[in-house]
Amino acid sequence: MKVWQTWDRRRRIICVTGAFVMLWSITQGFAWLISPSEQQLTAEGRELFIHAWTPNDPLSGDGDGLGPVFNANSCVACHLQGGTGGAGENKHNVRAFSVLPNRNDSNIYGGVVHANATAKHLLETDQQVQQHYPIIPGGVTVIGNCQVRLEDFNPVEFEVINTPALFGAGLIDGISDWSIRRNAWGQSLSALGKEFQGNFDATMGKVRVLPDGRVGKFGWKAQFATIEEFVATACAVEVGLSNSYRQQDQPGEFKADENAEYDMTNRQLDSLTTFCLTLKRPELVMPRNSREHSAVVRGRQVFTEIGCAECHTPDLGGVKGLYSDLCLHRIADPDHNGYVRKPEVPLPSSVPGLTEWKTPPLWGVADSAPYLHDGSSPTLKDAIEKHGGDAKHTRKKFQEGIDKQDRKALIAFLKALRAPSPEKIVAQAVEN
Repeated sequence: MKVWQTWDRRRRIICVTGAFVMLWSITQGFAWLISPSEQQLTAEGRELFIHAWTPNDPLSGDGDGLGPVFNANSCVACHLQGGTGGAGENKHNVRAFSVLPNRNDSNIYGGVVHANATAKHLLETDQQVQQHYPIIPGGVTVIGNCQVRLEDFNPVEFEVINTPALFGAGLIDGISDWSIRRNAWGQSLSALGKEFQGNFDATMGKVRVLPDGRVGKFGWKAQFATIEEFVATACAVEVGLSNSYRQQDQPGEFKADENAEYDMTNRQLDSLTTFCLTLKRPELVMPRNSREHSAVVRGRQVFTEIGCAECHTPDLGGVKGLYSDLCLHRIADPDHNGYVRKPEVPLPSSVPGLTEWKTPPLWGVADSAPYLHDGSSPTLKDAIEKHGGDAKHTRKKFQEGIDKQDRKALIAFLKALRAPSPEKIVAQAVEN
């Protein structure tokens, strides 16, 4: 009897387990059948990328749609140079600000002064930012047995930011943290070797390490580790579309509105991210004319010879033709008085300095004017000549170390780095 009871109990366990496995298999198979394909998500994401959002938009579910504060009413309004997903024109530059650590508050803050709003009274200004983070008055304080005079300190630093291109974003997203770190270590070792030989012109990039330990790859300050984070934040901050990663900004408060309803579903966010991940990579397009072809070949050599490739690394993490180390570099010189603005409290080593910017990938650069982080250079030649800081030795070689023909050849090479050829989509103008 005991043997039979034991066998019966085992049989029931086997049957229940088998039924569970079968149910799980059916569920997984059904989920696979109804899960959208990459092609479906890409198509949906493309429509969202070009969609001109409106207040209380039908696509925004329970959310309020566009805004209430925003910079553009669609993704393509800013990302259109060279085709859908490209860089932006200066008219859509973003006015960003950073709040530097100081004697009253050692924390670091940042945000955007939005250019547009769904109602006139919601429009934001620099003055509102300054009211939130007022100038800290100076005075005389005693430290130890000494009197120290402290000057007034304005903790707010404003910056104009140009829209970066998203072509090849999926390849960049796939570059490992290890590849970026290893390349930066190689730069450091090379720089040390040159310094031992008395050459102090070498460049060392700084890897942007985020608070969770990941390496930043997207954004002018490398503040995002993945394209998904970049897309989600851009939707919330630039268009005013709350989502599960980041909620829209509260007008005039320069912080996320924690009570805002979601304007985007996770499916919409996934599809928009998938579209960006599948954007084609730019290519080197060689001219057919033999003389122009030779100029591009020579220009690529000059690019390496004068030091451009130190920061604009041609290949990184298995991605060829990227022309970026994805690291932070100082590209601005001190002013004519030798002054460099600094925070009262030193920034953590992992946080970019005011003059440090991520090296932008140069693939597609021919179709991404204007140039530099603020869009202040209308031409490639002007952009090279505005490079200072870590790149001043390269600028000097460009201006004085090579002849006119080599300068032309270098520009010819850069003009051969073309955006892919996607369909052109005309962006709907934003009402200011």
